[in-house]
Amino acid sequence: MTYVIVGGGLAGAKAAQTLRKEGFDGPVVLVAAEAERPYERPPLSKGYLLGSDDRDSAFVHAESWYAEHDVDLRLSTRATALDTAAHEVELDGGERVGYAKLLLATGSTPRRLDVPGADLDGVLYLRELPDADRIKSVLGPGRRIGIVGAGWIGLEVAAAARHHGSDVVVVEVADLPLQRVLGDEVAQVFADLHREHGVDLRLGTGVQEIRGDNGRASTLVTSEGDGVGVDAVVVGVGIRPVTELAEAAGLTIEDGVAVDAALRTSAPDVYAAGDVAAVAHPVLGTRVRVEHWANALNSGPVAARSMLGQDVVYDALPFFYTDQYDLGMEYIGHAPPGGYDQVVTRGDVPNRAFQAFWLRDGRAVAGMHVNLWDDGIAPLERLVRSRRVLDLSRLADPDVPLDEV
Repeated sequence: MTYVIVGGGLAGAKAAQTLRKEGFDGPVVLVAAEAERPYERPPLSKGYLLGSDDRDSAFVHAESWYAEHDVDLRLSTRATALDTAAHEVELDGGERVGYAKLLLATGSTPRRLDVPGADLDGVLYLRELPDADRIKSVLGPGRRIGIVGAGWIGLEVAAAARHHGSDVVVVEVADLPLQRVLGDEVAQVFADLHREHGVDLRLGTGVQEIRGDNGRASTLVTSEGDGVGVDAVVVGVGIRPVTELAEAAGLTIEDGVAVDAALRTSAPDVYAAGDVAAVAHPVLGTRVRVEHWANALNSGPVAARSMLGQDVVYDALPFFYTDQYDLGMEYIGHAPPGGYDQVVTRGDVPNRAFQAFWLRDGRAVAGMHVNLWDDGIAPLERLVRSRRVLDLSRLADPDVPLDEV
């Protein structure tokens, strides 16, 4: 009755915790590729990188928790093969571990920059705790940091670098930061925010090459041929799900590992959660793969209960948040490019205290608040879940409660 969890991130750790909380007393093996015990990733680009949180604050459990709860944590260990017929997973040392149930929580990995010089020292990515250590070590007054990509990671690193006194240049192929995620009007808020804080935004341009000095990155060359002197380059151009193990085992892959609403894969007794899982979402009516903290936090426990045979449905709406300078934001719902036809805002957009709603056919598919913490995210979630056709004039009026729109 061994339950095996492949992936030592937040989803895997929360699944192990839930198995024990729900009374499962059989063997639990947690296979973690990293040398660190499971930790949460938001501090890596937020509190820890800013210096407001210490390193230990990122860990999901105390070091002693795993032994105390009889969880066999295998650090620095990779699963190299999955035999779904034999119900066995092979580890990189050659050991084959039998399982009654298996959870794939293999997460995702950063997309690599494919230009000359991308392999130089000082070209950094942010995904793991040691990555945050390396980035933190290069921040400070008198340092110039080049950032490739103005997504969430790029912008949060930019804010942290400015906090530490570094000069920052951000290179982004889109016309605005976060343009694909938020659309033009809301994306402009983030462009203005970073320029106000002294970030040199180079928009509508890519990277041609990275030049080095003695093997270390020293010049970031844009698509226009402009050379920008840098002390380090942080690349944030997206991530991809780690599906190799599942693909080789013949599981159905649809952007990630395809699972139903109970997080079951196409193979018997194999489940998936976190970044790698592409879920048939019962509320959104489409298959969705979410790459944010709340998804790992929430889907790991649901997967564990599903493994135990409980009747569960994973219907949590995608949620993410960011903190940049004096801007705090929470977003809920699903509004990919082409997934909405209108954006409505209410409140004070210029002073960054407002709500925004992404609509399709008059219904809210996503909502966001910026610096409006009294109401928070709850009324936005209720609006998205209601699926009702909205009165747009009332939606834009901050004096009308959202539940009455």
